[in-house]
Amino acid sequence: MRRKVVCALLTLSMVAGMFAGCGGSGSESTDAAADAKTEESADAAKEEAPAEEAGDEEVTLTILAGQSTTDAGIEDMIDEALAEKYPNITLEWECVDWGNDFQPKMQQYLQSGLPDIMIGKAQDVATYAPLGVLGTIDDTYLDRGLDAARENVTIDGNTYGLVYNALYQGVYYNRAMFEENGWEIPDTQEQLQAIIDDCKAKGITPFASHMVDTWSIGNVTMQFMMNDVFNNTPDWGDQFREGKVKFETDKAAQTAYQYNKLIFDNTYPETFSLEQTECDAKMVQGEAAMKVSGSWSIQNFLGIDENFDFGIFPFPNQTGDSKLIFEPNITIMTSAESENQEAINAVLDVLTGDKELATEIYDYTMTASMLKDVTPTFANPSQTDIDKYAAEGRIVDVTLGNNQLVWGGFQEENAKDIASWLLDEATFEDALKASDIRVEASSAN
Repeated sequence: MRRKVVCALLTLSMVAGMFAGCGGSGSESTDAAADAKTEESADAAKEEAPAEEAGDEEVTLTILAGQSTTDAGIEDMIDEALAEKYPNITLEWECVDWGNDFQPKMQQYLQSGLPDIMIGKAQDVATYAPLGVLGTIDDTYLDRGLDAARENVTIDGNTYGLVYNALYQGVYYNRAMFEENGWEIPDTQEQLQAIIDDCKAKGITPFASHMVDTWSIGNVTMQFMMNDVFNNTPDWGDQFREGKVKFETDKAAQTAYQYNKLIFDNTYPETFSLEQTECDAKMVQGEAAMKVSGSWSIQNFLGIDENFDFGIFPFPNQTGDSKLIFEPNITIMTSAESENQEAINAVLDVLTGDKELATEIYDYTMTASMLKDVTPTFANPSQTDIDKYAAEGRIVDVTLGNNQLVWGGFQEENAKDIASWLLDEATFEDALKASDIRVEASSAN
């Protein structure tokens, strides 16, 4: 049996709204709508084509799946759906933690040959497509996705990744606690500090955090970089490699790093031994007012208390114009050398054409859809805030930063140095210098 999540209806505005600030469209164009009847039969033919091509030969496909904390278990759902339509195809899964293990695994496979399918994030396309090892994705399956899903996985006119879902990142807050204490959503650092001061005066921990997970430090640091650095200098990473800017001398980059100290000074004393699940539980139980995180926390929040009421706002930057972070998440890539392209296409057919499966995955992971005409049905208390920032044009795609300062070998290593600094095992200057030294590792190319 597939795992089911019983949920209320999530409004279509989650998909339509999130692209207001990302330069994409969450719906079909007016012209496309007018031609819908004409295209309907062609689309139907497209959906049937892979079934004919896949044949009846027994095929086993290898998959390396770099999973976020929300994703464990979706492989079972995919297996079941695939068995219903293509019983001759078997998937051999290797599931690893994306933050810690996906990049090392990919490096190993580059030496011996890639799996048939790889599941990572949109930013991985920029890392591996230029090496010539990824196959292009057929338009049959890309056309079932939102137009904006192609933007950051297309290189030189070729699309090498199928973006399946998306996350939001920012500051989750306990809505009831904010209302009870009369706290307004902060746009500036001064307003945020006022909330922190009031929390401490009332014995409330301002921030829930789990810094034992260095991936969490790396993630929030990029959130800070997006709004204090890339907001004003969109090509900062390129300038970094050209020697025009450095962490040791750039005040905005230093400020982004320093925000980690703000959280560290205003979180649980045990943050370096506290894992995500327990941290999220403390947030739900009213032990903290806020948490800098992403949509992956929603699964925990509502799993602990389905009635927990929370919202989300961008972490305030120095100029008071922060944007909510949007991140393309699950991204399917294929091997350019695979001898099983027809079977791969059958898997892509199921993932993009089985709307029941897609809805099930979105509801289970509690993420936003990147497929046309597929809407999650879970109740998301933070949706009203997402809609608000989308309407104001205050949403930014974090791929801008992740493509310039890559995760593997750079962001993740910087996070370890930031952790050492917070634990007084190194100085702040040491952390900045270490980031500058590894400049060559900052680019996918």
